[in-house]
Amino acid sequence: QVQLVESGGGLVQAGGSLRLSCAASGRTFGVSIMGWFRQAPGKEREFVAAVTWTGGITDYADFVKGRFTISRDNAKRTVYLQMNSLKPDDTAVYYCAARAPYRTGIYYQSSNYDSWGQGTQVTVSS
Repeated sequence: QVQLVESGGGLVQAGGSLRLSCAASGRTFGVSIMGWFRQAPGKEREFVAAVTWTGGITDYADFVKGRFTISRDNAKRTVYLQMNSLKPDDTAVYYCAARAPYRTGIYYQSSNYDSWGQGTQVTVSS
């Protein structure tokens, strides 16, 4: 089992930046992909970005491409989400997720992840 703890959320004005962190502990050798998802009030949880634990291959949802950057530090067992040019529509609870190597299925679907953090609130004011 992998435990995940997010941090770095907060209130920021439109156009500003935040960096989210996700610290992993436990059986992190059993992780193939780390993902960031978000959920706004009244909406479904949606994919934001993902990175492979080895190799560092990344992918992003179209609505964050060019603004957000996902990265990982294997030595610290931490994944980051650098968010720039934030918009009010980015307001949501952001969740970190870990996917085990045996998982199949598309990586941008939340049901294909095994461990989740508690979430961190990001609020962007206009």
